[in-house]
Amino acid sequence: MRIALFVACYNDTLFPETGIAVTRVLERLGHTIEFPIEQTCCGQMHHNTGYQKDAVPLVRRFVSIFRDAEIVCVPSASCVAMIREHYELIAQQEHDPDFAREVRNLLPRIFEFSELLVERLGVDDVGATFPHSVTYHPSCHSLRMLNVGDGPYRLLRQVRKLELVDLPNQDQCCGFGGTFAIKNADVSAAMLSEKNREVLETGAAVITALDNSCLMQIYGGLHRQGSSVRAMHLAEILSSSEVDR
Repeated sequence: MRIALFVACYNDTLFPETGIAVTRVLERLGHTIEFPIEQTCCGQMHHNTGYQKDAVPLVRRFVSIFRDAEIVCVPSASCVAMIREHYELIAQQEHDPDFAREVRNLLPRIFEFSELLVERLGVDDVGATFPHSVTYHPSCHSLRMLNVGDGPYRLLRQVRKLELVDLPNQDQCCGFGGTFAIKNADVSAAMLSEKNREVLETGAAVITALDNSCLMQIYGGLHRQGSSVRAMHLAEILSSSEVDR
């Protein structure tokens, strides 16, 4: 299968290893990965901050770039939530029937990384080996908007030598929420403090999630506390093999 990778702008800028890991996993499974170099942003930051008109050109650009893709893989639950929940509404507000039709045609081919593996490809064992204790944080978008369910757990349970540790109160937000962490810094910091306390309670060596934005928030707090806990996107864990060790 030919799979187009939309890596997400913040991954491309801050966490390039995630896109590399996604590619390794999917190529290991026998798929061909395409990376349209002209891709930029899905428009989520602009839309969520109230600059809806500024998001429209980015939405149009995304649809134009990926309109012919067989499958689009996105290693960011928040970006997939933006695409699924808002793109069609944005197209309707533009009063452009052709644009709306293209959006509707594209949406069934958009998959968050773990969704693609478990639901579309029917795979939960990707041949990974990761000899560390890991706890999983279900990000708000993956939990409440995408409803990814137990897919990430199924993938992690099949990783050889990995010890999966449950995170207490895992459905609670880490406090990031994009610009929420900037506009409501005190509330965000309080939420983060609670989340990090629970991460440390697990004793896990690694915290993972489907969104690097949440992992950036969590790791920042842990790092400031002097903790050695690492933050890794699910794809990075699944790309690990015995050879890497």
